[in-house]
Amino acid sequence: MLLYPFRWLWWLVSSIRRSIGKPPPYVVFVLEDALPALPDPPRPFWQRPFAGRPRVSVRELGERFEAIRKDSRIKGVVLHLRRFDTSMALLQDLRELVQDLRSSGKRVVAWATSYTTATYYLACACDEILLMPAGMVEGLGFGNTAAFLADGLARVGLSADFIQVSPYKSAADPLTKTGMTPEYREQVTWVLDSLYSDLAGAVAEGRRLDGAGARDLIDAAPYGDDVAVAKHVVDGVLTEEDLPARLGGEVASWERAARKMRVPAPKLRAGKYVALIRIEGTILDGRSGRSPVRPPVNVPLLGDERAGDLTVVQLARQVASDRRAAAVVLFVDSRGGSSTASEAMRHALAVVAARKPLVVVMGSVAASGGYDVAMPGAWVVARPGTLTGSIGVLGGKIVTGQLFNMLSVNRETIAVGKHSTMNTDERPYSEEERELLRREIGRLYSGFLDVVAAARKMPRGELDQIAQGKVWTGRQAVERKLVDELGGLDTGLKKARDLARLSSSVPLREPRGARRYVAPLAAPVPALSWIGYLLEGVKLLNRAPALAVAEYLPGDPM
Repeated sequence: MLLYPFRWLWWLVSSIRRSIGKPPPYVVFVLEDALPALPDPPRPFWQRPFAGRPRVSVRELGERFEAIRKDSRIKGVVLHLRRFDTSMALLQDLRELVQDLRSSGKRVVAWATSYTTATYYLACACDEILLMPAGMVEGLGFGNTAAFLADGLARVGLSADFIQVSPYKSAADPLTKTGMTPEYREQVTWVLDSLYSDLAGAVAEGRRLDGAGARDLIDAAPYGDDVAVAKHVVDGVLTEEDLPARLGGEVASWERAARKMRVPAPKLRAGKYVALIRIEGTILDGRSGRSPVRPPVNVPLLGDERAGDLTVVQLARQVASDRRAAAVVLFVDSRGGSSTASEAMRHALAVVAARKPLVVVMGSVAASGGYDVAMPGAWVVARPGTLTGSIGVLGGKIVTGQLFNMLSVNRETIAVGKHSTMNTDERPYSEEERELLRREIGRLYSGFLDVVAAARKMPRGELDQIAQGKVWTGRQAVERKLVDELGGLDTGLKKARDLARLSSSVPLREPRGARRYVAPLAAPVPALSWIGYLLEGVKLLNRAPALAVAEYLPGDPM
């Protein structure tokens, strides 16, 4: 509050400067990398030189679109689309931003050197699709290639020994199998069918076709620039230099346009807000973290973010005790990980949910432990292309004994305790150890089912059919009552405001984690009516004699 007058004065000076001249009629955004859903958390200063250029998140892009929407001098946006790999859920976030911008009367044009399935799916949300000469619309559709390493690992003396609750809990299959099981193939097929249906719907809407026509367009790809217009796949073929003539106005970058755009007056940061908690990456015991250097390619585990239970639990306790945090949006983008870390997060989030409305928004994936942590939510939101479910448990280890033998490395172990070496990497499990692990996995799975059945208000018999480690898209999850609504972060924010009876102007903010340890919070005491106080008084009177006697009982002899 002390700095607010200076912020307001800076805004006033900036507004006067921006009012001189006008922004370009069209703003171009080059989308060349996969956009994260949320802004990257600030890195330690020593990591910043190695982190590469900062990524623009979907949320930040939405804020820029909102500024363009409010400026009547800007006619529209050009999306310069390059090849990038991203999830269907994030593409659906981007499509929603484009549709919202178009609904305000702005024109949105897609231009690309070539279109992939991802970029064409996004382009179909625009007013116009343009292609560079000599470019093409590549083969459209989805495929999944899985590499099974069991034979390859055996060649170098390695093997994997895992136990799963059902064949559908297939995360370890690439390590333990030599090919797709029928259950693996069935699961991948129903997921790809759901994604294909979403693609066909987008093409039908964008190209004004019926369902059969959209599928025909998809299946007849690829298209060269010589036939793409005639086949109604794109609206025009032209170079990027020809865009100003095509649009009838100048095209400029966001950085240049922003210098001439009006910005809203700063607001006081006092008062209530909706807190944002994120669980992104592999769920692990310990603290959250990221690789100091962003890998050039996505390497599983190495380049993944880590969501640590120590970090998330501390933040949850901090938010639960913050009276200004009137509601909470939990953003989950995780394939799961440690069962103990997931459970620690879930219990801490349950305390938050007992004190204020908690709405869960799923990102690209919220499966296994990522689904478990969502269970305290009063409402769960997912994109149609979100991968979720995987309600199941597996456990095991990589066995390295043969590798050391091949390297002529002799290892000797001395152990005390019958099962102290159960998880050693020197050998596979014995039959007795396998039965112990199977029993433990069954116990964890039963507890997982109990949690989901209670949270989703679903009979165990009904839940059993859709659990077993099966993965579903968000659209399929809504049909199976694992998710409440299709949408994104804005949908979840609106629901959180509604549940907390807040106005639409109450902001969403991500609190910083506490620097000191936050102790567990006591359960909230419910407000009692006068009848409740009377009944509580009767209970105390009933307990009084026992309490009085206990006070004067002789203690043990010294």
